[in-house]
Amino acid sequence: MSLTSRILIAMVAGLVVGIGLHYFMGAVEAGLASFIQVYITDGLFDVVGKVFIASLKVLVVPMVFVSLVCGSSGLGSDNARMGAIAGKSLGLYMLTTGLAITLALSAAIIIQPGANIELSTTSEFIAKEPPSLKQVLIDIFPSNPVQAMAEGNMLQIIVFALLFGLSISRAGEQGQRIREFFDQLNEVIMSMVNILMQIAPYGVFCLLAALFAEIGLDILGSLAHYFFTLVGVLLIHAIAVYGSLVTFLARLNPLQFFSKMRPVQLFAFSTASSNATLPVTLNVVEKRIGVDNSVASFTLPLGATINMDGTAIMQGVATAFIAQAYGIDIGVAGYLTVVATATLASIGTAGVPGVGLIMLAMVLQQVNLPVEGIALIIGVDRLLDMLRTAINVTGDAAVTCVVARSEKQFDMDIFDTPVAQLTERTE
Repeated sequence: MSLTSRILIAMVAGLVVGIGLHYFMGAVEAGLASFIQVYITDGLFDVVGKVFIASLKVLVVPMVFVSLVCGSSGLGSDNARMGAIAGKSLGLYMLTTGLAITLALSAAIIIQPGANIELSTTSEFIAKEPPSLKQVLIDIFPSNPVQAMAEGNMLQIIVFALLFGLSISRAGEQGQRIREFFDQLNEVIMSMVNILMQIAPYGVFCLLAALFAEIGLDILGSLAHYFFTLVGVLLIHAIAVYGSLVTFLARLNPLQFFSKMRPVQLFAFSTASSNATLPVTLNVVEKRIGVDNSVASFTLPLGATINMDGTAIMQGVATAFIAQAYGIDIGVAGYLTVVATATLASIGTAGVPGVGLIMLAMVLQQVNLPVEGIALIIGVDRLLDMLRTAINVTGDAAVTCVVARSEKQFDMDIFDTPVAQLTERTE
């Protein structure tokens, strides 16, 4: 059985077991419910799930650094192309984010998910203060690369890895020896990724079982309109926008692309973290899809940090939902402000913990909507975050394919090879 099939089975089993335990604990006596929660959901499932996430995250920094050093040093005399790669990547990421927020607002205005919502008078949400744009720009450049790696500051790691790889390519024979070492180290790290992918179904099962045992499905309730509006826009964006990028700009078969991305999407959905999924994304995009390491090692870590199409869609739908719930008409100018703010905020808050809600608070403040309205939707945000992450990693891969094709750093033989024949290389 393929890895994708095993992860899919684990996801379904986790959903069924988690929802079953949620309603079972609500129906039995308190003592038995407490035992199940302490020893099974908060015990066994939570421990295995968090260990799995930690195992993925431990590979992120070494994999990004080593892979990006290999990619940038491998450009050799063509390392001036890194500026073009960076420009194309940044431009495409901002374009897709702008399209995402526009699509979200349009759908929310038409569907009106916030109409006839009974507001809770006890709703309260305290927004964190976002960093200034000046500070974000300063923080991109590391003063201590070791500290940047220890803190997992992805933008700083990217900058240092690029400089290190560029220096290797210009260091002659000594640099060539260092590059060979990093190439070998990269193979070792990829082997570690393959090991983790084999135990992934167990981690996925425990993550979803623990989550749904806690939240069940009752949480949807009056937020069903908001929930399904957001889900619908996310799926439309993935199919229409990413499908168009892959078809018309990358000139690839979109069905083949989405098929080969399935393991990454399942990982992202289960972990709800683009960074935790990054080792799997890099592995699949290089080994299954055929993007050269010199492009993938830069565009994917950058995308995992600044590409927030799923989050932008959430902000668009949530802004319209909160405006409708409070009966406030922000007008055309207000919605245009939302588009601009959300697009720029995806760059300006890159790498900040809890970035989704910080960005939403910024957007609401820009159009004079009550920030407390976030409390209306925060209950289902954890569930939606899983789907948003799957959309985000798909966008990272789609942009990477476009950039790789434009730079002639794409192997069509790998892309055209059926998944079954690539199993040994990726699973």
